[in-house]
Amino acid sequence: MEKESRVKKTLLNAKVNTICYFASLFIAFFTRKIFLDYLGVHFIGFASTAQSLLGFLNLAELGVGTAIGYVLYKPIYNGEKDKICEIVSVFGYIYRIIGFVILGSGIILSLFLPKIFADTPFPLPIIYVGFYAFLFSSLLGYFVNYRMTLLSADQRNYVVTGYFQLTMSIKVIVQMILAIVLTNFYVYFFIEILFGIVNSCILNYKIHQTYPWLSTNIARGRKLLTDYPEIGKYVRQLFVHKISGFTQLQILPLLIYHFTSLPVVALYDNYVLISQRLKGVISGTLDSTGAGIGNLISEGNETLIYSTYKELFSFRLYIAGVIGACLFRLSSPFISVWLGHEYVLSNMLVLLIIIQVFTTVMRGATDQFLFGYGLFYDVWAPVTETVLSVAVALIAGHYLGLGGVLMGPIIASLFIAHLWKPFFLYSKGLAKPFFQYVIMFMKHILPIPVLFFIVVYLSDKLLNYNLSSTSWGYWILYSLSFTSLYAILLFLVYYSIVPSFRHFVSRFFRIKHKHKLN
Repeated sequence: MEKESRVKKTLLNAKVNTICYFASLFIAFFTRKIFLDYLGVHFIGFASTAQSLLGFLNLAELGVGTAIGYVLYKPIYNGEKDKICEIVSVFGYIYRIIGFVILGSGIILSLFLPKIFADTPFPLPIIYVGFYAFLFSSLLGYFVNYRMTLLSADQRNYVVTGYFQLTMSIKVIVQMILAIVLTNFYVYFFIEILFGIVNSCILNYKIHQTYPWLSTNIARGRKLLTDYPEIGKYVRQLFVHKISGFTQLQILPLLIYHFTSLPVVALYDNYVLISQRLKGVISGTLDSTGAGIGNLISEGNETLIYSTYKELFSFRLYIAGVIGACLFRLSSPFISVWLGHEYVLSNMLVLLIIIQVFTTVMRGATDQFLFGYGLFYDVWAPVTETVLSVAVALIAGHYLGLGGVLMGPIIASLFIAHLWKPFFLYSKGLAKPFFQYVIMFMKHILPIPVLFFIVVYLSDKLLNYNLSSTSWGYWILYSLSFTSLYAILLFLVYYSIVPSFRHFVSRFFRIKHKHKLN
């Protein structure tokens, strides 16, 4: 296989992911009102609920795609085409089984659709056509598109993201136009199926174009499954990690609803909406390094591996620091201007929401390197994190309400994701003393709150900040000033005292200069 620049593909993945994220956000915002006006709120609610139900069925996949991606790293690096064909064939066989499980589960679930959607104004034919249209689109990934995992493992996820987003954007626009012209639910579902098929054809064409030597066979994959026992081992380990994360995600809203009133939940959801959008942008950019890290570890250069970890850790802490400080200072004024001052939460609750965002972004580098090393066997850790998160949320939520519930995942994350996981990586992967991580962590974390208070003081003096008298123009001016000042000062501090951040910046500008010359 022809080897390309690992960094070049990482940057391309980040660029495409970011562009596609904002494009999808704009199109969703633009088309949603059209769908609501012409198809109705009941139809949009039905479509969202049907897709959520299918999302639960897709739990059967947990861990398989991730495990296959890890197993592919070394053969891709070594250019072992025959082995790649075998692994993708095994993956195709496993995905075929999962596909049939989901199909069978979907058929059984469809028997209960009349009860699930008993209150909807639609006749049963529309409900069934819609459900099976979404089920068909979901099954294409298991029966037809399974080979695209090779693109992801080979740092070519930009191909999947780019063409998928282009196809889905055209689909939504066509559905919007036909909703205006025809206002026909069956046409909406027909377009859903049609573009699912079109997307599959495009992806498989690009896979064939990129890997003309790739030959897969499902029947052969079944016979080869016993030759790759590590796949089953990694799937079992990753399943525990994935299901624990999913459990936390599903239980947290239930606990919030239990310990608070509906008005408080509505206020909380406004802040979550803002933080999730920002996390989406960050994830689309930073998570694109995952396959590159796996490729780097396969290379075996321990010095380069460790320096890359420190550089990515520094960059993530910088981004997390800027995002966290800006969210804490600017989200409540934004809510006040957008919805009204009565929708603003207390500073303590906002701080807890921001800490959740901060810790999620911060853990990314460690998680990616654990994945690159294949260190999944600490299955007790995600289970402990889930139990600890729920236990703290139940106890603290009883006494403190929403704030207590939010403390659950934060405390659990601090113990498992930010103490145990780095220790696990340093001892079993990087083979470095853990105190080096502690020093690095403290050096990164201390400037963030100190600079926050300095920038708050300077920006308030400069613009005479007053939450109760904000307007859109004033909020934009203050936001630009605060964000710019904080980002610049944190950049200068990190550049001065953190060598890994300085190396990252130097490497980034060298790469940009090299690309311009080419």
